[in-house]
Amino acid sequence: MIRVKKVETDQELKEAFKVREVVFIDEQECPPEEEFDGFDDESIHFIAYISGEPVGTSRYRTTDKGVKLERFAVLKEHRGNGVGKRLVQTALGQIETTIEPGTLLYLHAQVDAMPLYARYGFQKEGEMFMEAGIKHFLMKKTL
Repeated sequence: MIRVKKVETDQELKEAFKVREVVFIDEQECPPEEEFDGFDDESIHFIAYISGEPVGTSRYRTTDKGVKLERFAVLKEHRGNGVGKRLVQTALGQIETTIEPGTLLYLHAQVDAMPLYARYGFQKEGEMFMEAGIKHFLMKKTL
């Protein structure tokens, strides 16, 4: 059973950071200074558990453009089991209760993850770009 919750303790945040480290730094070879970009303190974080073990994470933050969803990461051995879907649902549920209708939601989607975000109404905009050596598209939706 997948359980996703808003990060509320230092231990949960530490677990979320470990998932990001494994997925983005170790697996995808993202430079640590790009992954841990200084925006964690102003972000709302989520952690996903299976059988009490941390397996996924995400965050969102308010920017001058709207609300940016970021750092969706699921450990390789748990991909395809609905963890990413639950992270998106939980983040959007939290955003819908705290952010004004009409607000722009956006994210930089890795190409492989675009179908997941499209299921929730995000639409590709613009040209593909590279971020941390990985192909991405800007995707947007209005709350």
